[in-house]
Amino acid sequence: MSNEAQKEFQEKMRLLTASFTEELPNKISEIETLWSKLQAEWDMEALQKLHRSVHNLVGTGKTFGFPELSVEARTLEQILKNLMQKEVTADDLQSAMILQQVSELRRISVETGPKPTEDIIPAASNENVFLPDSHTSNLVFVVDDDVEAAQELALQLRYYGYEVEVFNHLDKFREAIKHKLNAIILMATEFPDDTMGGIHVMKETQRELNQSARVIFISSHDDLTYRLGAVRAGGIAYFTKPINSTELIDQIDLITASQTQESFRVLIVDDSSTVLFYHAAILEQAGMTVKTISEPLNIIEILLEFDPDLVLMDLYMPACNGVELAKVIRQMSSFVSTPIVYLSSENDFNTQLEAMSLCGDDFLVKPIDPQQLISAVTSRVSRARFLRSLMVHDGLTGLLNHTTIKEGLAREVVRAHRLDSPLSFAMIDIDFFKKVNDNYGHSAGDRVIKSLSRLLKQRLRGTDIIGRYGGEEFAVIMTDTDAAFAAKVIDEIRNVFSRLLHQSLDEEFYVTFSCGIADLAHFSEAASLSEAADKALYQAKQRGRNKVVVNTGD
Repeated sequence: MSNEAQKEFQEKMRLLTASFTEELPNKISEIETLWSKLQAEWDMEALQKLHRSVHNLVGTGKTFGFPELSVEARTLEQILKNLMQKEVTADDLQSAMILQQVSELRRISVETGPKPTEDIIPAASNENVFLPDSHTSNLVFVVDDDVEAAQELALQLRYYGYEVEVFNHLDKFREAIKHKLNAIILMATEFPDDTMGGIHVMKETQRELNQSARVIFISSHDDLTYRLGAVRAGGIAYFTKPINSTELIDQIDLITASQTQESFRVLIVDDSSTVLFYHAAILEQAGMTVKTISEPLNIIEILLEFDPDLVLMDLYMPACNGVELAKVIRQMSSFVSTPIVYLSSENDFNTQLEAMSLCGDDFLVKPIDPQQLISAVTSRVSRARFLRSLMVHDGLTGLLNHTTIKEGLAREVVRAHRLDSPLSFAMIDIDFFKKVNDNYGHSAGDRVIKSLSRLLKQRLRGTDIIGRYGGEEFAVIMTDTDAAFAAKVIDEIRNVFSRLLHQSLDEEFYVTFSCGIADLAHFSEAASLSEAADKALYQAKQRGRNKVVVNTGD
């Protein structure tokens, strides 16, 4: 963004902040009035209007310098959203919570003033945190009156690192789910007293909970009645007996992966700084990471640095138009499949079609409803990520495949040199893996591979890039990390992995891995870095395995 555009943006922010601050008491009064009307007579239309008013504060509060307001409004919005989704009247507890949050909004509007914009924008963290996300859950509830089948399923899930609780009676499950809302539920459809008991219980449970439960149904029936009932009870997936445990675990892996999914990255290109701010605020409020460009000729450097999931751009801009810019983007091999969505006031249908036929994927018309914008971007990015995932990920582990991890290393080496930042590359190989397959079978070997892949994902940072290099070999690109620290982190993982108990039928066994590490400080190119890490891995094997060795080129 140019200095002139930046100044214009800051001035606009100042004026908008002043206006928002002045109007905030009226906005709170409107919320209070709507809530008073709802208390007198519950009405879904009024509830929706209240939700919209509160929803507006979630985004605009933080945008205009009231971060605490956004936090409290978000809490209230969630309560209202749950009521709308379930189409129910607020009970006494929910009413008290709503009143408390409305009062908190009033307090903030009276007692606090806007903070400077720079104070409410979170700074990027420089910390190296190699810990799993504390908000995620690997807890699975298996609910089935078939004791043997439930225990066997639980055993399979534990092989893959999931914490499992088994319930053979629905009453015990009802009580447990109240205290562990984050659990993934594997629910049998049939029970002795009710052939659709699992479906009926989950339907009741979904209504009672303050958040939607994540449930997968397991059934002996493969007809529309049961499948439709499962959908109406909030079922994410439906499996028929005999269960394919691999497919089931893959589905659970998808659910747990969504908990830690990186936020959508959206690049917005528009010559109007005001428009940039408005659309960026909408998408950021929805949890997306947004980069803005008011000077379209600067796009190449930003593309390479930001690596967006989607480009949202105006059709008419100075220096070059959107179609020309889209053609430039498509000429770059890394962005051939990146969705490009035009956002313009142009309402001529033929012009829109022509623009989409020339490198575009969709066309949205200004002014656009915030929910429509969020929905359009979410849909495009979700599909693009899914298709890319099929092409670049290993089928067994879900990690990046061999080709993609090599491409990632080349890309990160270039980026590290440009930013003058450290970079380490680790090669990991499971020790005596052939013996695992020979002694315990290939299915046990697959479980060992998946166990290590899951451990790597849990213990490494979200910024680290993990791939399955081939067979029992893995590769890790550790950004902003030198070899010494990388070795410390990997060695901790090695120690944990060596103590994991693996099972095959009635046998139990342990497995170890060896690792070789090299960094950019000693090997300046991607090829030499990879070769150096491989040599270090060989040395670790030669020294007795179950070791981490660093190659410094000495």
